[in-house]
Amino acid sequence: MGKKDAIVYKYFKRVFDDYQVLVAINPIDFSGTELIIHPDGKVEKTDINTDEDIYEDLKVDEFEESSALEFQLYMKKEFFERKD
Repeated sequence: MGKKDAIVYKYFKRVFDDYQVLVAINPIDFSGTELIIHPDGKVEKTDINTDEDIYEDLKVDEFEESSALEFQLYMKKEFFERKD
């Protein structure tokens, strides 16, 4: 197992009126991924690079800690969708 595989990410979530945002942050280098879940179920993925202030920024923006499971399910959503 490589070093990157041993990192325990921190997960955050905020629900807006018609969409939600999930964020995964690598606590070592502050890189991560942001998922925007649109009302139609579309998932928009963006890689992000931040700094050590990210946790304060998320708190100010009213994000709450979230679960890795929820984030990973949305991240792999297309894998689980049925193709008829």
